[in-house]
Amino acid sequence: MKIFYKRWIWTLPLLALFVFYACKPVQNKHTSPKGYDLTAPEKFNMPESLLEISGIAFHNGDGRTVYSIQDEDGRLFKQSWGVKKQSNVRFAEKGDYEDLAILKETVFVLKSSGTIYVFPLGEIYKKKAENVKVWKHILPDGEYESLYADQNTNKLYAICKNSDQDHKTRKSSGYVFNYYPENGNLAVSGDFKIDSKEIEAFGTPIKSGLKTSALAKNPRTNEWYILSSVYKLLVIATPDWKIKEVHKISSSTFNQPEGIAFDQQSNLYISNEGDEITPGNILKFRYKAVK
Repeated sequence: MKIFYKRWIWTLPLLALFVFYACKPVQNKHTSPKGYDLTAPEKFNMPESLLEISGIAFHNGDGRTVYSIQDEDGRLFKQSWGVKKQSNVRFAEKGDYEDLAILKETVFVLKSSGTIYVFPLGEIYKKKAENVKVWKHILPDGEYESLYADQNTNKLYAICKNSDQDHKTRKSSGYVFNYYPENGNLAVSGDFKIDSKEIEAFGTPIKSGLKTSALAKNPRTNEWYILSSVYKLLVIATPDWKIKEVHKISSSTFNQPEGIAFDQQSNLYISNEGDEITPGNILKFRYKAVK
């Protein structure tokens, strides 16, 4: 009887702990920025030609027409929202093209090596673009997947995904360029850093840099929205690149998030590369004002 009593005394605390944790509500590990519900997208599935869609952009924020690239072919694609039929123009040979940006009437396409291709948006109506300017070695050695163009300042922003230097410092290097439309020149005008420690302060461990896959600026708040496909993160930063929010996104919704953009109404769009089972897609998240 004494042995049974002692065992029961030891069992009671364990049983109490089990009941306590079993009754606790399950915490949702996936979160959304204010004004958006990342669990309720409008899905636009891509045609086979855009299975590996790697970047998206709008012209003057007009969400009715989507411009995109895919990472194995040097083509710019144009589609009406919700319509699979597309037109396209070849601007370069096959390669690893990761993001694009449209600044007024000019298209910028970023290759993973850091090379930037620049040509008029009007070339979309041709089979092959004729007025393409190629900027090689304008970015330091590394792997790049994100590019953004600011319509108000004529500046472009790029963030390095992988480099030896960033791996050592655990900081992601970003670069700013001025674009001069009168002569088509690009010139480096600044740089910035995204510190992994600031992201980890939100309880999200990352091994060696954010590994940015896409970049956009929210037109309503001027905050930076930074995607990491590797870590399935949406990071929000202030205009001067201080980390403000970190959101873990669902891998079941975001297969391989590689592109991000906003329209004039501040609706958020995220594109995902497909695979053998899932088609590439663009997910639209409507902005709803927070009271």
